[in-house]
Amino acid sequence: MELGVEIQGNVIVVAVKGRIDHLNAATFHSALNPHLAECHAGGISVVLDLAGLDYISSAGLRIFMIAAKQARARGGRIAVSSMQPLVQEIFEISHFHLVYEIYTTTPDALVALSSPTAVAAA
Repeated sequence: MELGVEIQGNVIVVAVKGRIDHLNAATFHSALNPHLAECHAGGISVVLDLAGLDYISSAGLRIFMIAAKQARARGGRIAVSSMQPLVQEIFEISHFHLVYEIYTTTPDALVALSSPTAVAAA
């Protein structure tokens, strides 16, 4: 599993590549935490770009649930984008489509989560 991070205005885009399973879920959580700490009401939002995510296990889904709770506790927004068909199916079966804002593409997510002032500055 690899993470790439890019800041677009008031949105942190975390691109996830590979697999998230019981072997690396804790590592994923540790790597994601600093970005979740930035996520708060009226401020930074987080988009998890899953275009490169091939598989996610229940251990990985647990981290996604924790991430959503952390963001919401601060009044922040977190979304996922660009899911591969298998990952999308896992999200739907697990009802994570009810937990996360889901966007077909990362640019769609950026438009939805960007503040008006961040868009004007871009």
